[in-house]
Amino acid sequence: MEFAVFPVDQALGVLLAHSLNLANLSFKKGRRLSAEDLDALIAAGCSGVMGVRLDDGDIGEDLAAELIGRAIGGDHTRLARATTGRANLFAQAAGLAVIDRRRLDHLNAQHEAVTVATIAPWTVVRPRQMLATVKIIPFAVAGPVIDHCLAATGDEPLIAVAPFIERRVAMILTVLSGTRDSVLDKTLASNRGRVEAMGGEWLGDLRCPHHVDALLETIAWSLVAGCELLVIAGASATVDRADVVPAAIVAAGGVIDHFGMPVDPGNLTLLAHIGEVPVVGVPGCARSPKLNGLDWVLGRLMAGLAVTSSDIMAMGVGGLLTEMRDRPLPRLSVGKRA
Repeated sequence: MEFAVFPVDQALGVLLAHSLNLANLSFKKGRRLSAEDLDALIAAGCSGVMGVRLDDGDIGEDLAAELIGRAIGGDHTRLARATTGRANLFAQAAGLAVIDRRRLDHLNAQHEAVTVATIAPWTVVRPRQMLATVKIIPFAVAGPVIDHCLAATGDEPLIAVAPFIERRVAMILTVLSGTRDSVLDKTLASNRGRVEAMGGEWLGDLRCPHHVDALLETIAWSLVAGCELLVIAGASATVDRADVVPAAIVAAGGVIDHFGMPVDPGNLTLLAHIGEVPVVGVPGCARSPKLNGLDWVLGRLMAGLAVTSSDIMAMGVGGLLTEMRDRPLPRLSVGKRA
């Protein structure tokens, strides 16, 4: 590819690097100059134009963008037609954006001419929401560069949508003497909203005293009712694997998969399972509809994706979320448990 100022009489087939506005003549950036265009430019008094002449084997920006876009897009995505060297990838289902960050970084490291920008991994998306944009920086890229980039993507797509599935979700709220109904109602409303926004069926909620025996019985009722995902909000936050909520889960035949996460608010989130039913024990931050650690776990579970200890322990970068105004123990309360 040759980028230069070309004399008008030698500019046949050149792509304009910049828009031209001369008297009654207006050509847009990227226009491929024809013989008629050159005559018009000469008549307008133009002697030279800045532009690009492609070499044999060069791939134009739009085709290059579409080739990369098709290679990175996976299930439940749609690639729009490229224009001005840009091709956008859109979601075709409600769900989670699943992005292979390591391989995407590898692709972006191949050549400065080829760039891919995406939304954050695990973002909740809706149909027709943009997931990524492929932008080719120059007007064309040498064929071997595109071949190299395509090889770098591998055989699997880099970006996909994991659709939400219609899980039947139940919630248990434990109470202590002095627990206000308004707090319970707020917790219920926030979490029902989360579940229904992710396409889940709200099976119902149950309340019981905050001790192991009562919670064990209530868990059993939820499972008998057909619960496929159980959320437990304790009246007092879980502070140990032997505390009330995890103890009741284990007594019900469950397994504690992970306790604690490097996401704040949400540090004291508990992940477990009873048979095939995932169970999430949530801290006080779940009373609020604002983004917290629960959302990061619940989204994956509602999309039918596994959540492992390794997944949770990898959430620290970006895991410091916005402080909640009504949080009883804010981060800056020195010497207190957050």
